[in-house]
This record gives sequence, C-alpha cells and structure tokens, in this order.
Amino acid sequence: MTTYSIATLAIMVSMAALILNLPFGYMRMNTRKLSFMWFVYIHLPIPAIFILRNMAGLDYKFIPLMVAGAVAGQFLGGRLNKKASPNG
Repeated sequence: MTTYSIATLAIMVSMAALILNLPFGYMRMNTRKLSFMWFVYIHLPIPAIFILRNMAGLDYKFIPLMVAGAVAGQFLGGRLNKKASPNG
C-alpha cells in the first residue's frame, strides 16, 4: 500500500468514527453527566471503531486520529442537540 492510500484510508476511518459518534453525542446530552448511560453513550461506539481500524489494516499508530474523530463526533452531536432543543 502506498503512503497516500494509507493516509486516505486513515482519514476515511476517522470520518466514520466521527459519523458513528454523532448520534451518541446527541443522546449523551439528554443524560446526567457521569451517569451510567452517559458512560455508555461515550464508550459504546469504541468496539465498532476498533473493528473498522483493524479491517482497514491500520496500525496502532493511527489510534490518536481515530480518537480525534470520535471526540469530534461526540462534540458535534452534543452541539446538534443543543441547537435542536427549545432552550438552546
């Protein structure tokens, strides 16, 4: 695999992590902070991201990029929830 294709694959998996975390970030905003469901909404997508990274054949060195995509998805999902709520 070329460096270009590896970088492209890494960005695609990171974007998938972002998109996968959007609904979980949205739902997380409706729960009490540090409650059980709050932790579930944060950690439930992690196995799927792990599987995507392994299926793509990406090394552990790309984990920070996947984490950045997941955090961005959680953040953006929460922002979408705030915009959708009547008080936000």
